[in-house]
Amino acid sequence: MTDVTVRGAGIFGLSIAWACARRGAKVRLIDPFGPGAGASGGVVGALAPHVPENWNAKKAFQLDSLLMAEPFWHDVQATGGLSPGYGRTGRLQPINDDRALELARQRAGTARDLWRGLATWQVRKISDVGPWTPPSATGLVIHDTLSARMHPRQACAALVAALGTMGIPIETDAPDRGPVIHATGAAGLTSLGAELGKPIGNAVKGQAALLRFDAADAPQLFVDGLHLIPHADGTLAIGSTSERDFTDPTGTDAALGVLIERALTALPILHGAPVIERWAGLRPRARSRAPMLGPWPDRRGHFIANGGFKIGFGMAPKVAQVMADLVLDNRDGIPTDFRVEASM
Repeated sequence: MTDVTVRGAGIFGLSIAWACARRGAKVRLIDPFGPGAGASGGVVGALAPHVPENWNAKKAFQLDSLLMAEPFWHDVQATGGLSPGYGRTGRLQPINDDRALELARQRAGTARDLWRGLATWQVRKISDVGPWTPPSATGLVIHDTLSARMHPRQACAALVAALGTMGIPIETDAPDRGPVIHATGAAGLTSLGAELGKPIGNAVKGQAALLRFDAADAPQLFVDGLHLIPHADGTLAIGSTSERDFTDPTGTDAALGVLIERALTALPILHGAPVIERWAGLRPRARSRAPMLGPWPDRRGHFIANGGFKIGFGMAPKVAQVMADLVLDNRDGIPTDFRVEASM
C-alpha cells in the first residue's frame, strides 16, 4: 500500500486525498486550519465553462472535469452520507445587442463540436425559459446545460465525511509520509515563490454574499460579470469581486454592497431577500492563470496542486485524477500550460 501525504484541506487537497484513497493509497491529510479554511470556504459555487471557442488545453481539461463532476460527487455523497449540494442545473446569460447575439449563435455551433454532444449552448427566448431569467434587451438568453452548482462548504464537508468513513482524518500537524502533495492555496503560492526566488502567482481577494431566497433547482445566472447561484438549501449566492489591491484579506466592505445592488438591479425579484452572510477571502491565482500541477522543482518527492482561483471546484475532479495518476502510477497527464514551469 502506497503512503501519500496531502498538505492542505481545501477543495484540491480534499479531492486529491479522496482520489488517492479510492485507489488504495494510505493517505495522510494535514491542514493546521481545518477543512475549507481558505478560498474553499466561500459561498458561491459556480461550476461554469469557459466560452466554447479558441479551444485550448485549459478549456478541454475543464470540460472533462465538469463532465466528471456528477459521478465524482455522487460517489462522495454515497460514501460519507453528506450532500455536496451539487446539481447540473445549467446557466442563463442575457443577450443585450446584435453583436452579442451573433457571438452566441457562433458559439452554439462550436459547442456542438467541442462539447461532443454531451451538453448544449443554445440561444433561447425568455418566454421559453420561464420566470427565472435575467432581463435581456433582445428578449433572448444563452442557455448552457454544462454549468452546475454546488455549495462550497457542503462539498468540503461531504469530502471530509467520505474520507472519515475511509479512516482518513484531517490532522493539524504530522510528519510527511511518502510522496507529498502541497495543495496550500494562496499562502502556498507565496511560500513557493519565495523559495524559487520569483513570483509565480498571487492572492486575489473575493467578496460574496449569501441571501435567504429559495429558487429551488433554477439555473444559475451570469449577468454582466456577476454570478447568481441558487443553492439546494434555500439560499442564493452572489459573487464575486476580484481585488488585487486590499488591506484586509477577509473583511467585507463597500465593494460587496455594490455587488449586492448590482444583483438587485439585474434581478428585481431579489428585493426584500435578507442577506444572511457576507464573505471575503483570498483565492490563489497562478501566473499562467491555469491550475498549477506537477513536481515541485528541485524537491524530489514533492508535488504541487494550486492556483484554482475562480474555477477550483469545477476543476477539482480532473485535478484529483491527474495528480493521483502522477503520484501513484507515475503517469503524467498534466497539460503543458498547467505545469509549474508555466508560471515561472
